[in-house]
Amino acid sequence: MSTDYQQSREALGIRLRELRLTAAGGRLTGPQLATLLGWPHSKVYKLEGGRQTARAEDLTAWAAAVGHPEVAEELQTRLRGFESHIRSWRRQLASGHRPVQDTWNAAVEQARTIHVWEESVIPGMLQTADYARHVFLRYAELQGTRPDTEEAVRSRIRRQDWLYRGGHRLHALVWEAALHTQVCPPLVLAGQLDRLAGAVGMDTVELAVIPLGAPLKIPPASGFWILDERLVITEDWHSESWLDDGDTVSMYLKVWRALRQAAVAGAEAQAVISRAQRLLSAR
Repeated sequence: MSTDYQQSREALGIRLRELRLTAAGGRLTGPQLATLLGWPHSKVYKLEGGRQTARAEDLTAWAAAVGHPEVAEELQTRLRGFESHIRSWRRQLASGHRPVQDTWNAAVEQARTIHVWEESVIPGMLQTADYARHVFLRYAELQGTRPDTEEAVRSRIRRQDWLYRGGHRLHALVWEAALHTQVCPPLVLAGQLDRLAGAVGMDTVELAVIPLGAPLKIPPASGFWILDERLVITEDWHSESWLDDGDTVSMYLKVWRALRQAAVAGAEAQAVISRAQRLLSAR
């Protein structure tokens, strides 16, 4: 998780601890407060330690339990300030692309199930090194970042080890447009399509493709990743957001499932990929 986000969560935890220690009826221990709230005492310590994101109702209940209901609005304001934390690319990429990839690797390492939606590029965990290299080069040119392309490629490809471990499952959903987008030379895209076709038969991967002419339940938008139904990572041109509040994660899962209804998988997905290969070779 991003440093700024975590620091904000820890700051909220410190404030919650202050309120517990200065409760209107006298200082409360963690277990005492947990009993008043009807929570496991571990939840109190996770919130105070910044290891869990509070919900709005948690903060209201905490303020009431410590005898300071008037601070509920202050706590809610703090929560709203970092629920949708934005990590600007300019700040993140100051040290190059590899540190960003390393952060992603750490997050993926903890996950067992991943849902991904990409509308214009092949998902990173299914990219070839050549394809990833050209993607990084395009972004480095756009952002004017430090040229650490080869280190970033190695870090991204290392992430794919996750696919070869039992008990993992990647649910990859892509729009057919991503199969035709030439962010790389045609020969590199041809190799990428071969790699994608090979992923169709993997037992740890469910690859689904939305054909260009398919009717959609909702308009497609920016790509996003959902890790274990607990964390969403999404990005746009200026920033990346890491979102872990329950309502937001549930919304992104709803979006993913709505898009999935328009997709084909298995042999039908293979046919869409083959069509893209034929069109590419005919150019």
